[in-house]
Order: sequence, then C-alpha cells, then structure tokens
Amino acid sequence: MSIETPRQTEPAQPQDRRVRKALARRSWPQRLRVKNVTSIWRQPAVVTALVIITGWLLVAALAPVLSPFDPIAQSPDTYQPPSGEHLFGTDELGRDVLSRVLHGARLSIPLAFVIVVGALLIGGFLGLVAGYLGRVADEIIMRVTDLFFAFPQIILAMAVSAAFGPSTRNAVLALIIVSWPTYARVIRSSVLTIRGSDFLASARLLGVGPVKALRRDVVPNSVGPAVVLATLELGNAILMLAALSFLGLGPRPPAPEWGAMIAGGSRDLSMWWTSVFPGLAILTIVLAFNVLGDALRDRLDPRHAKGMS
Repeated sequence: MSIETPRQTEPAQPQDRRVRKALARRSWPQRLRVKNVTSIWRQPAVVTALVIITGWLLVAALAPVLSPFDPIAQSPDTYQPPSGEHLFGTDELGRDVLSRVLHGARLSIPLAFVIVVGALLIGGFLGLVAGYLGRVADEIIMRVTDLFFAFPQIILAMAVSAAFGPSTRNAVLALIIVSWPTYARVIRSSVLTIRGSDFLASARLLGVGPVKALRRDVVPNSVGPAVVLATLELGNAILMLAALSFLGLGPRPPAPEWGAMIAGGSRDLSMWWTSVFPGLAILTIVLAFNVLGDALRDRLDPRHAKGMS
C-alpha cells in the first residue's frame, strides 16, 4: 500500500507562499523604511524647520484666540508704527498687522495643502497611467505636460486665474491646473523604473494581475518621490498664491492674505512694517518646507541615501 501518494504535491505550497511573502516584502520600497525617515531628527536644521512648521500650524488653528484685534476691523489709527498696543503696527486702514498676519496663516497654509493635494491626485493618476500603460497613453499625456511646461508657471497661473476671475476658489483652481504636470512627470519616471524591475516581473510570473500589481507594487514604490515633491511644492504653492494675491488675482479684500498685504504695503515703502512682517511670514514657512523637503529627499531618494550611508 502506498501512503505517500496523496501528499506528493504538498511540499511546493509552503515554498510558493514563502516566495509570495518575499515578493510582498520587496514590493515595499527600501527607501521608505522607518529608520531612513526618523534619522532626519539628527539634523538641527530639519528639527528647526519642523518646529517652525508646527508653530505656524498652531497659529493657523489658534489665530482667533491669539489675535489681539479683529483682522478686518478698521480704525482711525492708520500707519501706526510697531508699539506696545500694536506689536506689528497698523496698515493704511488702521487694521492691526499682527492680527492680519496671524489670520493670514489660516488662509495661506490650508489653501497650499489643497493645491498640493489636488495637483498630486491629478498628476499622480496621469503619471501612473502614462508610465504603466505606455505607448499611446504615455505619448498623449507627456505631450500635454510638455505643452504646460512650455509656459512659465506664474504666467500660466495668471492667465488661468484672470480668465476665471479673481477669487480664492479660482486662484486655487488655477494653481492646481498649472501644478499637476510636475507630479505627472515625476510619478511617470518612478513607474517606468519599477515596471522594469525583477520583483514586478516575478509577480507577473506568479499570476499577479495588472490591477493588483499596480496597487500592491507600483503605487507603494512611487510614494517616496511623491512625498518629497509634495513637501517641496507646499512652499511653492504658498509663494504662488501670494504672487497671485499681490497682482490682485487671489483672495479678494478685505481677506488677510499675505501677498495682498505685501501689495498694500508696497504703495508706501516708508511704512515698512506693513509689508515686512507678512513677507517674513512667507519667508519662514516656505524656507521650513524647503528644508524639510530636502531632508526627505536625501533619505527617500536611493541615490542620495546611498551617498550618505
């Protein structure tokens, strides 16, 4: 009697499961390991940037509590220099500059996140489609992105915002429209690299479908470049929004937007406090996001990480 006949094919199953688990582990990018990200805490510049960003986020959340005055309330005390009553002085309408700077964080920072998330969703999806499908889809999407890159970003944003009409919603929509090609180009490059990798080819040989491979292997390995670019673009979004407001194409008065405050102060440069303090607000938050983005790139980009290890 043969007892071993029913178990002839069983030893291959555990081995097959081990292969699948190994592929699943390899599908998650090595550059997203926790130790790579947490190591940025060793850099004093990054810690300072995180403190500044956290501070501005708290200011944006607690601006109504921290503001000593109503940001849009006018008074006869026009162009008062910084003093004990008005720490940042007053503007041409007697409004407290400190209160307007604090409330400007509630407008500029959340709108920057909306712009970055919207551009990332649109550009990320189109970049995945172009890189993974290739051929006709890649050619069409990349030619459209080349068309956007043919114009300076601020000029194109001005044209789109002026066509829609000056308002907060239209300014955000215009910046999303002109920002998504950058994400599409970066995500496409990452997907093209992943598409030719050995672990993705092994997954296909094991019968993993294209949709599952895209969800399990391609998308997670594209997170690193997307996170770095989004962090860097947060500062750029704040700058672009301030530029549109400076030109009168952003949030409408009397909204306390930093770019509009600088535009109002530029009418009389002798009243330096009306433009210097909102300018310093833009400088600190943009510089903090850029420092954080550079640090994340050094840790999440394998070429930079290899050079630092």
